Amino acid sequence: MSKKTGVVKDNRYLQHSAGFAHPESPERLAAIYEMLDNPLMSWKFTQIEPREATHKEIETIHAPSYVEFIASTAGKRSVYLDPDTATSPETYEIAKLAVGGVCNAIDSVMEGEVDNAFAFVRPPGHHAERDTAAGFCVFNNIAIGAMHAISKYNLKRILIVDWDLHHGNGTQHSFYGDQRVLYFSTHQYPYYPGTGSMQEIGRGHGEYYTINVPLSAGAGDASFVKIFRKILQPAALEFKPDLILLSAGFDTYFQDPLGGMRVTPEGFAAMTRVLLNIAEACCHGRFVAVLEGGYHISGLTRSVKAVLEEMLDETHISDERLSLIEKEADEETCHLMNKVISIIRHYWKVF
Repeated sequence: MSKKTGVVKDNRYLQHSAGFAHPESPERLAAIYEMLDNPLMSWKFTQIEPREATHKEIETIHAPSYVEFIASTAGKRSVYLDPDTATSPETYEIAKLAVGGVCNAIDSVMEGEVDNAFAFVRPPGHHAERDTAAGFCVFNNIAIGAMHAISKYNLKRILIVDWDLHHGNGTQHSFYGDQRVLYFSTHQYPYYPGTGSMQEIGRGHGEYYTINVPLSAGAGDASFVKIFRKILQPAALEFKPDLILLSAGFDTYFQDPLGGMRVTPEGFAAMTRVLLNIAEACCHGRFVAVLEGGYHISGLTRSVKAVLEEMLDETHISDERLSLIEKEADEETCHLMNKVISIIRHYWKVF
């Protein structure tokens, strides 16, 4: 029984430019869209039209003064927001469209129009803080999407998983004191942006609702699958999310120019399967992925295709296959996992 998978894609997302020869280029989405438009693929997906998010929606995460500042860049040739992040004349409109695309993807899943969805939007979002842009990100698409789901559908528990190469500092900080959102991140560490140590576990009501697994360069499929099955899955099943959101960065791909990880398209599909299994167990399969990083264009496209095929249930990686993949995890990964578990076991009974 195949799944109904929605995709957000819109050529307007190609209009945002971060500058000449910038790694976060429109070509990234153009290549994914070309794959989606292939006659062998295009009929498989339900199109979800994006919309521009309102200031009120964006201000659930960002300071009004920051939203006004981004609005003031509209029509200007180029404004540097931080050393890595610049606007073009269209960026303000397109950044609102990215947020609205994620919100519409969440609506489609929550209202049962599709089983799951992938929002192919840019600029990306997970580094954007309350009042600053950072790391190619303007508005924090996934964090605003989570707040949209909480306010519109009265959800009590949302799981945000972030497998991007870089730690999602903005998303973590958005929910650091909030136990409605369990934020789980695997990332290369120490590396940009410098956050994401395993000691960062949340504060106040949100203590233990942030779980960071900081990896050394070189981790591959086995390490990621083992971490997802032995740390994320047990904690998530105890948390029982009403919705799962994924910051899907593909810069852990083994040939990515910005990263030092070794994940293959099959590894991305395997991690997706773990997330889909959790979603089936907890929340009727409700799962929405949001594009973040990934800068090796053909690798990005192949990896996205592998994830979508898993979401469609065209490929279905078995538990047996997942066990075989994770068996290859090295001692360094096992040692790191034990350290993370020793920190979080005070709260999560399942360990």
